[in-house]
Amino acid sequence: MNILFFLHPKADLAYIYDYHTVRQALEIMEHYKYSCVPILNKEGKYVGTITEGDLLWGLKKHGILNIREAENVSIMKIERRCDYLPVSINADMEDLVKRAMEQNFVPVEDDQHFFIGIVTRRDIIGYLNDKAKGSDNSGD
Repeated sequence: MNILFFLHPKADLAYIYDYHTVRQALEIMEHYKYSCVPILNKEGKYVGTITEGDLLWGLKKHGILNIREAENVSIMKIERRCDYLPVSINADMEDLVKRAMEQNFVPVEDDQHFFIGIVTRRDIIGYLNDKAKGSDNSGD
């Protein structure tokens, strides 16, 4: 199975750039109601992932108590607990499943390491569920 079948393209996603501020990241995440978003550099390459938890602990660490103060802190100053590991567009389903076991989504990069989208854990579980149902019915 080609992972492009599951791809949510970059154009349909919320993400932030590594030059954004904490306030911009908070506003993007609030607007789209995402708890975790990819971080890209200005060339469009995947840099990492930021979560609500990362932001919360970063606000505490930096002593940021109001949104105006968050305008002056680069998102890259916020320590990230972990970055979601990306896969290549040529990855197989096994690689995708392994990553999805540890991550809510799997970032996908093209051959030149440009971010092209994500595959969600939900889509992978749905596919595997449908496949399992098909296997169960094949013996009847």
